[in-house]
Formats: sequence, structure tokens, C-alpha cells
Amino acid sequence: MSEKTVTKDNFKEEVLDSEVPVIVDFWAEWCVPCKMIHPILDEVSQEYDGKLKVVKVDVDQEGELASDYNVISIPTLLLFKDGIVVNQQVGAGSQESIKNLFKDYV
Repeated sequence: MSEKTVTKDNFKEEVLDSEVPVIVDFWAEWCVPCKMIHPILDEVSQEYDGKLKVVKVDVDQEGELASDYNVISIPTLLLFKDGIVVNQQVGAGSQESIKNLFKDYV
């Protein structure tokens, strides 16, 4: 797994200051749809290594961070570019829908 778990302590460094676009996967261990998209995100992370970063935020551990970005349903994928949310997807999606999330930014 090449996805990295981020917390409020390293969010700025890993996401906001990233030189490449970042998909932030807001998820929880108990969330079945989150687990369904996990293999897709892993594949995307490997396929776009160096061009796109995929990180995970556990909403049970990082509720404040989830709240800061108005995450009310999981999975929620937020795409950050230059420290700004430029696209989002709420709910599990296909590989195609996830790739559509970032295709205009890599």
C-alpha cells in the first residue's frame, strides 16, 4: 500500500504544501464503501506515483480535520492542488469516476 495516513499534525506538509495534486480519502475502518474503493485508490496511487499523491484521513481519529473540510459522509475524496480543494467525490465510485476526479489536474 503506497497510500499514506495523515493527521492534523502532518496535513499541511503532506497535503497543503504538496508539489503534486493530492487525493485525500476521508474514511473509517467500519465503513464498507470505504473498503470497497481501497483497492482502486491503491492502484491509482501506484499508477500515478510522482504525479499524484493519495493519502488517508481516519475520521474517527481526526474528527476535527474532517469537520474543517465539511466531511459529513464517508468515503469522501477531496482533490487538493496547490493547497486548495479543486474537486470532490462523496461516496464509493468506480475506477473511472475516481480517475475523473483528478484527470484535469495531473
